[in-house]
Amino acid sequence: MKKILLIEDNKDVRENTADILEFSNYTVATAENGKIGIEKGKQFHPDVILCDIMMPVMDGYEVLDALSKDATTAGIPFIFLTARTDRSDFRKGMNLGADDYLTKPFEELELLDAIESRLKKNDFLRKEFSRNIKGINDFFQDAGHYLNLETISRDYRPKTYKKKDFIFMEGDGAHTLYLIESGTAKTYKSTESGKEFITGILKAGDFMGQLSLMNQKGTYLESAMVMEDSEVYHIPKSDFIHLLNDNKEVAQKFMDIIGNNLAEVQEQLVNMAYSSVRQRVAKTLLNLYAKGIIKDLPNEGIDIPREDFAGIVGTATETAIRSLSEFKEEGLITMGRGRRIVLLDKEELRHIADVR
Repeated sequence: MKKILLIEDNKDVRENTADILEFSNYTVATAENGKIGIEKGKQFHPDVILCDIMMPVMDGYEVLDALSKDATTAGIPFIFLTARTDRSDFRKGMNLGADDYLTKPFEELELLDAIESRLKKNDFLRKEFSRNIKGINDFFQDAGHYLNLETISRDYRPKTYKKKDFIFMEGDGAHTLYLIESGTAKTYKSTESGKEFITGILKAGDFMGQLSLMNQKGTYLESAMVMEDSEVYHIPKSDFIHLLNDNKEVAQKFMDIIGNNLAEVQEQLVNMAYSSVRQRVAKTLLNLYAKGIIKDLPNEGIDIPREDFAGIVGTATETAIRSLSEFKEEGLITMGRGRRIVLLDKEELRHIADVR
C-alpha cells in the first residue's frame, strides 16, 4: 500500500484530505506544521508528500528545501497545496523542485489523479532496465507511457559481423545506436600520424555511438571494428532522440542505460596524463580481465593484437610489448594460444596500478 505524508496546518482540510486518501487505500501520515512534517518525512518514508505553502513555524518552501537536501527524502514526489494562484509562487516552487501544484479548494478526483500521476512517473524513474534489447524495448514502452506517447518499441533483429568488420567509421553520418548482443568490438580514434587511440573495448551489453548521436556535426566521433565474430543490434536514432529532447528526466534515465563506457574513457585519459606506462599497462590488463576479454585459462579469452593493446594503453606498440615482456619475466602474466594473455598475479598487478 502506497504511503502519503500530508503536511497541512488547517485541521479541517487536513482531516478531510486524509479521509479521502485513506478511503482510496493509501496509508496516510499527517503533520500540522512544516517542522513536524520534515521529521515525519524522514521517519515515515512516504511515496508522495502533499504540503501546504502558508504554514506557521516553517512554510512549504522551507519544507521542500530541507527535504530535497536529505538523501533519504530528496527523490520523493512533492505536491504543493495552496490557495494562492500567483505565477511567481508557482515558479518559486518549481525552481525548488516541486513536482506539481493543487489549488485549494480542489476536487477529490483532481487530488487522486495528481497523486496517481506522480506515483506512475516515480515508478518509471526508479525502475531498473536491463542492458540488452529487451531492456531497451521495455524502456521505450515505459517512457512512452510516462510521456503519454504511443509506444515506440520495435521488433529489432541483430546483424552478424565477422572479425575485423567495421560497424561504423569516424566521420560517417551518425544515424544509429548499436548494442552488442554477443562478441567483442573496439572503438578508436585515428591520430594525425595514422595511429589508433582505443577509446573502448566493448562486449555483450555495451552500447556504441551514443555520444556521436548527440554530436551537432551529425557524424560518428570514432570508428568501431569487430574483434571477434559478433551480433549487433541497430537502433535507429529516430526511435529515441525525441525522448532525449522532450523530457530531461527521461533523457537522464536513458543516458544511465546507454552510458556504459563514458566514465572509462575519462579515466583512461586521466591515466594517460598522470600514470607511468607500467601503471597503465597493469590497469589495462586488469580492466580487460574485469570485462572478460582476458580469461584465466590460456586457450580462452580474446586474441588481442599488440597494436590494439598499445592503443588502449596510449603508448607505442614496441613500448607495450616491452612492458608485457617484463611482466611475463616477473611472473605476473603468461601467454596463451596466439596472442592471448593470462594473468597470474592479479594482486601484484593491482599494487602496480595503484602506486602513486
